[in-house]
This record gives sequence, C-alpha cells and structure tokens, in this order.
Amino acid sequence: MSGEIEMEEFSNRPKPAIVDDKPGGRLNQPEDTQQEGSVTLWAYAATVILLLLAIPMIFFPNFLLYISESSSERRNALTPLELYLSLNSGIVLATLAIALLFNAPAGIAVQLPSANNASHPLLTSTTLATSIIALLSYNTTSVGALAFFVFLGSAIIAAWGWWAILFSGTSYISRKTGADKRTSAFIFGNKAAASSRKKEWKKGQLQ
Repeated sequence: MSGEIEMEEFSNRPKPAIVDDKPGGRLNQPEDTQQEGSVTLWAYAATVILLLLAIPMIFFPNFLLYISESSSERRNALTPLELYLSLNSGIVLATLAIALLFNAPAGIAVQLPSANNASHPLLTSTTLATSIIALLSYNTTSVGALAFFVFLGSAIIAAWGWWAILFSGTSYISRKTGADKRTSAFIFGNKAAASSRKKEWKKGQLQ
C-alpha cells in the first residue's frame, strides 16, 4: 500500500462531552458547566438583593418614609393604602427570591414540594404567596374595595394552584387495586377511592 498513515494530533481532538444522568438530559460541554456556575451565582446574588428589599417592606414599612421623604417635615406613619401596598409588594419580592433560590441550576438540594417533576418552577412559591396575600386581604378593611379585588384575584390563583399541586400530573395508581391513592372515601363515600377499592380487593382474595 502506497498510502501513508496520517497521525492525528491529540490536541485537535474535541473535548469529550459530559452526559447528563437526568432523563432526557442533553450532552453538557465544559462551557455549559461554567455558564451554569455563573447563573447560579447570579441567582444567589439576586436572592439576597430581593430579600433585602422585601424585609423592610414587610416588617419595617415606616423605614420607607425615612428613605423616601426629603422635606424637613416628615410624616410619622404611612397611610393604610401605603401599608397595604408595601406588605403585598414585600411578599411578592420575597416569593421571587425564594423561587430563584430553589430553582438555581446547581442550587441547594432541598426542593419545594410539587405535584411532579414537570410542574412549573413557580407553581408552589406563587401558590403560597397568593394564599398569604388572599388571607391578609380578606382581613383588611382599611383600603376599601381594593382589598376585596386583590383577595378575589389571589384566591382564584391560590385555589387553582393548590389543585394543580395536589391533583395534576401523573396519578398514583395502586398496583394491587388499580385505584388512585390520592383520592379518599372519607365523608362522600367515593367508590373509586383507594380505601374502598382495597376493601373490595381483600374480599375477592378471601373468596
């Protein structure tokens, strides 16, 4: 053979890809890992800044007067509307901070509870925040009809969110009875509930 064997330089070979162990994972290059670290650092920094903004709004609302008014005659207290808006804004900012923290790419291992792995990353945090806002708005009478409208909107989002957390996604089907384990026969006597189906299955086994 007249052909010459060409030697391939090792330096020109592409860097091996890192396979993601997660289902449906993609091939991660070293550059992706570096970018992931940058995003994680940004998420932590944004979390700290948002919490620093949220804490005074929730717990020390009068501090807003100190940093906002420049005249010599300062007010001693916020109006009811200002207090209400400050509290709700602080809750929203704190919710965003928590969502950023728990959804950082290489963040802490503890995850917020959710219905399944495919749920929206803001589902749980938004549902908790709107539940708190709805409860506070329901007990607020100093801002008139505004509290009622905020309560109504927040309650709808919260109720729908709790339904999605508890009942959406893949059902937990019993291998023995074929019933959904998340249903219950309590109060309404649901015949399709896991407890009822289990009793019927046991009767069939005894016979």
